[in-house]
Amino acid sequence: MIINGSQLQDSLTLLKDDTEPLFGKMTAQHMVEHLTITLKLSIGKIKYPPFTPSERALKAKQNLLFTDLEMGMGMTPPNDTGELIPLKYPNLEKAKEALLQSWNEFIAYYEKNDRASEVHPRFGYLNKEEWDRFHFKHMMHHFKQFGVWASEGKS
Repeated sequence: MIINGSQLQDSLTLLKDDTEPLFGKMTAQHMVEHLTITLKLSIGKIKYPPFTPSERALKAKQNLLFTDLEMGMGMTPPNDTGELIPLKYPNLEKAKEALLQSWNEFIAYYEKNDRASEVHPRFGYLNKEEWDRFHFKHMMHHFKQFGVWASEGKS
């Protein structure tokens, strides 16, 4: 379960400023910026303090990363306040560019550091395989949220 570059690119191409979510309150740009933040977490560009995940979190990690289960529609990030965070980029196209850049950085990081692990805010330390699985399911969840999941990637 690894998202490939063409799936990511094709899904982003389908996503427009006026694409409405099928569920949730994020705008298209909020969603893209949220995915960028998660990629940055996965390579340590944004640091989350180390912690020991609860038994419940470890069970959720197993269920999410090592089964065919998809992320549910009601999932929220840890420490979610219910408010959308301010946008960082001036428009959706710039946010898409930042996401693709972060994706390339993720690939390069684990090519150079194949034994690295970085802290996930709910599951604790994840290694490359676990981050690959997480990003696949996380991106699929959010692209499906906007009806733009390119399941096969055509590019």
